[in-house]
Amino acid sequence: QVQLVESGGGLVQAGGSLRLSCAASTVTFSVYAMGWFRQTPGKEREFVAAISKSGSNTLYADSVKGRFTISRDYAKKSVFLQMDTLQPEDTAVYYCAATYSVSGSTYYIRASDYRAWGQGTQVTVSS
Repeated sequence: QVQLVESGGGLVQAGGSLRLSCAASTVTFSVYAMGWFRQTPGKEREFVAAISKSGSNTLYADSVKGRFTISRDYAKKSVFLQMDTLQPEDTAVYYCAATYSVSGSTYYIRASDYRAWGQGTQVTVSS
């Protein structure tokens, strides 16, 4: 089972940027499709971005499209989320997730599709 550890969260003013990292503790990182989700207290976990096993396909939630970029580095066994032009409504705990994928081009957008999750990292955007 893959284990994930997020980092890079923090406090930033509206319009600023943060880069989140997710390190995978597995030698088979390349077999997993990856995703980023976020959650605030009392709300369901919300899809943010996803990337396929091969890295060939990505998908973003409408609320972050054009501002966030998901990427992966196979040598570092990590997934990244570059967040630009942050807004107060982006404030949440951000989670990295992984799921085994047979297809190299398939991405997953439902939380229930993922089998492994990180502990989360807090992102706070002030107005």
